[in-house]
Amino acid sequence: MEFDKKSLDNEALIRFYQALVFPRLVEEKMLHRLRQGKVSKWFSGIGQEAVSVGATLALQPDEWILPLHRNLGVFTTRQLPLEKLLLQWQGHPGGYSKGRERSFHFGDPDHHICGMISHLGPQLSVAAGIALAHRLRKEDKVSLVFTGDGGSSEGEFHEALNLAAVWSLPVIFLVENNGYSLSTPVSEQYRCEKLSDRAAGYGIPGLTIDGNNLLEVYHTVASAREGCLRQQRPVLLECMTFRMRGHEEASGTRYVPPELTAQWSARDPVHCYENWLESAGICPRERLNEIKAGQESRLEAAFAAAADREAIFAPDAEERDVYAPAPGNSAAGNRNNDPAPPADWVHPVSGATGRSRSGGPEQSGNETSSGAAGERPVVRGPETRFIDAVSAALQEAMLRHPNLILMGQDIADYGGVFKVTGELAAQFGKERVRNTPLCESAVIGAALGLSLEGYKSMVEMQFADFVTCGFNQIVNNLAKIHYRWGQPADVVIRLPTGAGVGAGPFHSQSNEAWFVHTPGLKVVYPAFPADAKGLLTAALEDPNPVLFFEHKALYRSVSGPVPEGYYTLPIGKACTLRPGGEACIITYGMGVHWALEYADAHPGRPVTILDLRSLLPLDTAAICQAVKDTGKVLILHEDTLTGGVGGEVAALIGEHCFEYLDAPVMRCAGPDTPVPFAPALEKRFLARSRLEGMMKKLLDY
Repeated sequence: MEFDKKSLDNEALIRFYQALVFPRLVEEKMLHRLRQGKVSKWFSGIGQEAVSVGATLALQPDEWILPLHRNLGVFTTRQLPLEKLLLQWQGHPGGYSKGRERSFHFGDPDHHICGMISHLGPQLSVAAGIALAHRLRKEDKVSLVFTGDGGSSEGEFHEALNLAAVWSLPVIFLVENNGYSLSTPVSEQYRCEKLSDRAAGYGIPGLTIDGNNLLEVYHTVASAREGCLRQQRPVLLECMTFRMRGHEEASGTRYVPPELTAQWSARDPVHCYENWLESAGICPRERLNEIKAGQESRLEAAFAAAADREAIFAPDAEERDVYAPAPGNSAAGNRNNDPAPPADWVHPVSGATGRSRSGGPEQSGNETSSGAAGERPVVRGPETRFIDAVSAALQEAMLRHPNLILMGQDIADYGGVFKVTGELAAQFGKERVRNTPLCESAVIGAALGLSLEGYKSMVEMQFADFVTCGFNQIVNNLAKIHYRWGQPADVVIRLPTGAGVGAGPFHSQSNEAWFVHTPGLKVVYPAFPADAKGLLTAALEDPNPVLFFEHKALYRSVSGPVPEGYYTLPIGKACTLRPGGEACIITYGMGVHWALEYADAHPGRPVTILDLRSLLPLDTAAICQAVKDTGKVLILHEDTLTGGVGGEVAALIGEHCFEYLDAPVMRCAGPDTPVPFAPALEKRFLARSRLEGMMKKLLDY
């Protein structure tokens, strides 16, 4: 193996050796502990150290790196405290993830390392988002993200590279081609001669190098970094290397031909670099041995200190750490210093009708100490359509938060398919109101990357149905990242949802229940213009990922007074409409309007209507209070019956409020079919067509 030191002096070359050999020594010690049963699992990077170490040395310390399983050299070269790393690998509460994760599934913002998830593709898009933050700030920084030959087959690989290329982002996409995904050889993974050949399809540079040559990796990454910054574009770098051990230790290597192992053993990156340092007269063997001996002593001390640490877990922190602390309190979207509600908001006269349909924010004094929902006050303000209230919220938030970025398909000049973003691109510019390619997963991942750099982002799904293409990023990356290593995901995803507009199975689904099951997310679903504005601004204030559902049939069909100026409403608080009824309808979104329509048609049998507004977290106190006040409950939603939000609400009532019930809890929802296209079939699908019969059954019980 030939080494070209270029401008590096001898002391630098020796420091490089120290960085290269240290992860090898750590690995050998960890494999010994694995055999002793002191750790449960290990993904070995022996044979691949030059890629991790060389790439990390070539970057600035404050440039983000997004490593994978076999990149121990990233963590050691960035000099993360070894004792804490050891505790992490043992599942100890003193580790980076408090025992919630293993191996390298964690990050450390202080060292600009973003932890992986087991799904290998999402990191690529997160790196693009970090680079977007650097570009927006006009900083001379890159991000570098690792993937493998196997990971390069995932859809996220294409989405991330295409997005980074289209947006001219300074990202180094580094593929560690080690010959095998798990046991599948590269001959069964792709047909191109080199993975770097794929770069031409994105209009970016691509290069394949010897990943076992420390100096070649270092110089190539350093040059790629300079090119990314100078030309403001990404680069695809393929490092040819070999995995000397199994995918993880239990897998073994029986599927690897012995001659291939022997061939790569002769190219061991540590031994080859040691031999060159000695033969070139840069560092005698005695000093190399002294370096290793000193590092082994350091290792022994760290392992001894970690072994002496008592494991004391804090179970009470488990639920608390699922969410980042929100402004105001854990459920609210209000900051303590936010503007007070307008002075002309007044509480309704008891029994008032008509104006309450327009909806609006509560005053803080209208919340009871138990957390139960308050009555909806009359709201003063210009008559505003639902869609215009959403647009106003975005505009107000963009003015209030200069670090807020809007992203979505066709949202700039075109204004989005529903014209929600209207004139925002003209007002705030296309750097902050960004059209995206059709790549929902990559855009959501980029939003998370922006969050790592202190930005807020809003991602618009063209239709809520299309969120399935970004499902993994939402439920496994955004939702879990704060619980895993304390990193907020300051992302709002707006989802135009619902049926009633003749759009068929792929543009009419109500898919909110998919996400209510996922800890770490917040799910909001307003029914009125004033609520839409106040809850959307609150969502954009909240450092946690919020899915914001907007029923597209309400956009231009529902209007109401909306206060002018910036205000927020608390996420996680329901609102009571028309209290004092002999039964209660618990609902949200379009269901609220169906319930009000029913109540208007039956003035002789008044019903209370509880508008949930937020589905995660649920206002359990308000739900229980509604049951106590009425004794009879119907849960109404547009979504299909099985697995819908109504089932969870019904279970909550059955468990906690059974003694207050005067009738079984009933549900009125969509049938368990896709949403049909034909108007007659769609009308039959909607729960509105069954509400009359279900209410008669409930009231007559």
